[in-house]
Order: sequence, then C-alpha cells, then structure tokens
Amino acid sequence: MSTMSTAENSRDLIQSIERGFAVLLAFDADRPNPTLAELAAATGLSRPAVRRILLTLQHLGYVHGESGRWSLTPRVLSIGQHYSASHAMIETAQPHLLRLAEHTGESASLAALDGTEVVYIARVPVRRIMSINVSIGTRVPAHATSMGRVLLAWAPRSCVDEVIEAGLPRLTDLTITDPVELRSALRTVREQGYAIVSEELEEGLVSASAPVRDRSGAVVAALASSSSIGRSSVDELRRHVVPLLVSTAEAISADYGHRRGTKARSTVTGEHEGFF
Repeated sequence: MSTMSTAENSRDLIQSIERGFAVLLAFDADRPNPTLAELAAATGLSRPAVRRILLTLQHLGYVHGESGRWSLTPRVLSIGQHYSASHAMIETAQPHLLRLAEHTGESASLAALDGTEVVYIARVPVRRIMSINVSIGTRVPAHATSMGRVLLAWAPRSCVDEVIEAGLPRLTDLTITDPVELRSALRTVREQGYAIVSEELEEGLVSASAPVRDRSGAVVAALASSSSIGRSSVDELRRHVVPLLVSTAEAISADYGHRRGTKARSTVTGEHEGFF
C-alpha cells in the first residue's frame, strides 16, 4: 500500500508490466500447463495481448510453450530467491526457526502480510500437518490464521478494513466470519502479545504466532509454530509453546535491530499501528 493518491498511482503505473505479472500469476495448481485461451479467460485479457506477453516472457526465459500449452520455467524461482537474498530478516530468522522446531518438534514458520493474505517467507518443516503443501511463497487467508491475526493486530486500520471488505470466507465451522468478532479477536492478540488459532483454517490444525519487529518497532513478520489437535491442545500450546515462541520472536527482533521500548509505527503509512 502507498500514501500516494489513487490518481497519482494510476499515472505512474506501467500497464504492460501489470499485465505481464497477471499472466505469470495465472499459472497455478489448477492451471500448470494452460493454453493461451485459458490464460486469457483467467486474466480477462484479450488473446492477442496474452500472446504478446507469453512470447515476451518466453524470450526472457520465464515460460516455455509447446503444442499449444505453456508452462513456467525454473527461472521464475529466481524472483523469490532475490527476495530472500535481499531481506536480512530471513537470514537472521533461520537459525531461530531451526531451534524453535527442534525444541517443539513441530514446524516453525515466518510469514509476512501481503494484501489480504499471509505469505510464508521462511519455514522449517517437521511434519506435514496441513492438507495443502506449505512451502515458501504459499499464501493463506489472513483472517483465519494465527500469523494473519498477529500481523493484522498491529497493522493500520486500513489493512484490517481491506481484509474485511474482501470478505471473510468460512473455511471450517470454527472460522471467524463476523467483522466485529474479528476486530475483537485482534484486540485480544494485541493485549496478550500472541495469537492462537484452532481449526479455523483447516480442521485439526492449531497454531500459535508472535510478532517480529524491525528497528523502528513496527511488526513486519509473524513467527508461528503449528501442530495438530491430536498432538497438542490449545491449552498445551499456550502453556508450553507460546513462552518459547514469544521469546524466539523477541530474539529475532533483537537480531534485526529492535530494542524494547521503541514506539511502534506502521511501515505502511507511518501512523501508529492497531487502529481497528
């Protein structure tokens, strides 16, 4: 998000780049080898426009076309690699994630907020506890995850409003879908300093998260430990995992330059966080 007006943003946008990324992002698990027509339908762009974009991406080495179908090439992985290499926080957090996973025997993850979703930016898997294949770059809804609750709890009100306006889909019978209830849950997260979410994203999945702060005190990531109801109850998670999780998040924050007592400000708007 930006503090620039919508009109200013529109004048500065390069539409061809926007369309190029729309085509790249249209490749997913449902469309691993789409046709030109399928990509046009998915993006809402005309077939001639999609064709030119595909040929350009092919020239750059990001897609490959054969027998009327297209696929991504390994070169697209370099985009994510550059992100990891250019963010010191990921390198800083990695040894802490390893120690957290070793102590808990459960997967440890670091995630950031991107619009209305949470994106995994670092992860140490121990067991597969989700039906979806979780890896770096995996996106999950912010409203139904402990990571999302932590990130939204310290985010500007506009970010929370955006999530609510986009809709709060019911993923399980326990998913919070009421805006008032979600805002109340976010206040609780701020008060206690961590979030626990049980079976809202997926049945049987329980997770806890704590905030990771940068030098300015802004919450820039969420550290999470995930388990299954069969191995850990909410009470057990709160008693045995949350203290370690919070201390680990504080250690990552300290290594990243944060000092306790720093007044938190939003990295998005410069406003104080948490006005929801």
